[in-house]
Amino acid sequence: MTNTTAVRVEAVAGTFYPGECQTLQTEVDSLLADASSSLSPVSFSTQLKAIITPHAGYIYSGSVAAAAYKTLESIASMVTRVVLLGPSHQVGFRGLAYCSANYYQTPLGQIPIDQVSIDQIKSLPQTSELDNAHKDEHSLEVQLPFLQTVLGDFSLVPIVVGDANPNEVAEVIDALWGNEETLIVISTDLSHFLNYEQARKVDSNTCKAIEEFRYKDISYDDACGRTPLQGMLKTAQQRQLNITTLSVQNSGDTAGTKERVVGYGAWAIG
Repeated sequence: MTNTTAVRVEAVAGTFYPGECQTLQTEVDSLLADASSSLSPVSFSTQLKAIITPHAGYIYSGSVAAAAYKTLESIASMVTRVVLLGPSHQVGFRGLAYCSANYYQTPLGQIPIDQVSIDQIKSLPQTSELDNAHKDEHSLEVQLPFLQTVLGDFSLVPIVVGDANPNEVAEVIDALWGNEETLIVISTDLSHFLNYEQARKVDSNTCKAIEEFRYKDISYDDACGRTPLQGMLKTAQQRQLNITTLSVQNSGDTAGTKERVVGYGAWAIG
């Protein structure tokens, strides 16, 4: 029987982002204050539904992530559930993994996991409970302080994506689509360890593929979260939604050298 007080405790606090509550809150507030929203009221055919955002340490990708989270301010009062999908960096497995925990924790507090939503996807053959996939995974965790700051109270559906295809991911996203109360967040970085100019070229091509919903043209080397990204783009295309690029940078623009960089991008879908 699942422990009703099970908590997935923070794994990368103090490394990917500040581990102390007030320091973390100050940093997130500062990143959001510095971010500007490039969205216009006519950017979308429907209400803003999803964001794509990076998951590196805040010193590297925090400014790009903030560009995505800034866009949520206009819908924050409506969102009560967040479906969060990111790739597995620590554990290899088949399909998509939910966890047995009832809460995800950060230094800013605990977020309840939406058990009703988890029950909705348990019957899908590509999903399974795998706590080890969540235990040390940063791709989901680094998104949470931004969500806690912008949205306040909400329930979470955290899903780590392993070896899966776009159709399998899209089926899970469709099952959890909901209405205006549901936001979908896709966590991915872009190219890894190219030099600055090479990364800019590769990431520019990936950006064009994302803008044109050409999800089959995105390879693993283009985006570590390619699989959840592809599933989101497939669903968005089928639903005839629009996508807006908010920011594309790399670690050479933010806090690293230009010899070996990691790419980051932020997009909004609605």
